[in-house]
Amino acid sequence: MTVVGRVVALWRYPVKSMAAEALDGVEVSWNGLTGDRRWAFIRDGQARNGFPWLTIRELPELCHYRPFFAEPDRPDASAVLVRTPRGGELDVADPALAAELGPGVRVIKQNRGVFDTMPLSLLTTQTVAGLGKLAGADLTAGRFRPNFLVDAGGRGFPEDAWVGRILRIGGLRLRVDKRDKRCVVTTIDPVTLRRNPDVLRAIARDREAHLGVYGSTVEPGRVAVGDPVELDP
Repeated sequence: MTVVGRVVALWRYPVKSMAAEALDGVEVSWNGLTGDRRWAFIRDGQARNGFPWLTIRELPELCHYRPFFAEPDRPDASAVLVRTPRGGELDVADPALAAELGPGVRVIKQNRGVFDTMPLSLLTTQTVAGLGKLAGADLTAGRFRPNFLVDAGGRGFPEDAWVGRILRIGGLRLRVDKRDKRCVVTTIDPVTLRRNPDVLRAIARDREAHLGVYGSTVEPGRVAVGDPVELDP
């Protein structure tokens, strides 16, 4: 096994498009990180749409809604609560929360997770820095909503070379299946909510519209911050 990096941050998203939950360690199953994107909100009249979800594209303020598990040690069996930007706390299934997000919005739960493409996403610190130079912007990884942030050393976009390979991260074996095609969500700063179209322009112009990678589980296991990332020969 060849060590190609180290995990420097882990995030899951209990509610699709809401704020991330930073983790020190997490179990990863066939359906991604335990508790990741199990809840999502559907836009009014879009239930039969191929992409019915209410996301940051339509409502950037979703970044400031902070979901968390009432029982952090039992995320798959725990209620999910959401801290609103005004400081209140609501159960994710409370109709008052859906009403706050917009007329006709409703919530669903999907035990296998609500993923755009694949259940795992990975990004390197080198890629964030490299794109920042291309876009002329100071960027953070949170803008791109990965599950795993890896420091791979050096420069460039190292995860591109891992597509088609298997990584071992802690007790997890992960197949890197494809590059991550990006959308307008990347233009939105998750803290200030300001839009910077230069970010997506740089991804489209210099990265063929891709940044970071998607993956799937080959062998479930636990991952923690600090774990080495090893490339399976």
